[in-house]
Amino acid sequence: MGIKEQDIRQVYKTIDMGNDEFGEVQISDEVVASIAALTIKEVDGVHSTVGSITNEIVGKLGVKNLSKGVKAVIEDDNVMIDMNINMEYGYNILKTCSALQEKVIQTVNNMTGLNVVEVNVRIAGVIIEKDK
Repeated sequence: MGIKEQDIRQVYKTIDMGNDEFGEVQISDEVVASIAALTIKEVDGVHSTVGSITNEIVGKLGVKNLSKGVKAVIEDDNVMIDMNINMEYGYNILKTCSALQEKVIQTVNNMTGLNVVEVNVRIAGVIIEKDK
């Protein structure tokens, strides 16, 4: 299925906290995408996320974008995530991507309380690390 480019917009989801007398808590889709992007550091075999040409240009200008290569859409209490990644050479793609999907679902669910219904992973490249 995946997320269509025209579906990408900054959306804030109000988190239901019961009887919160201090106000409301809202989380943006960019925050969810950043959480998912940071999760790749915890999965062996995933080298990096891969952003669009716009993300690459912005990155060269020194602007940090933690969600580079990751898009999240929040609908009701459900989240759909698309990830573009580089794999490290020598790792099983299916096992690594499955581990990444499980880790993203677990982390986003735990940190936000939202229900991740879909994590689509696209392999953009394979990185061969040179001996140092």
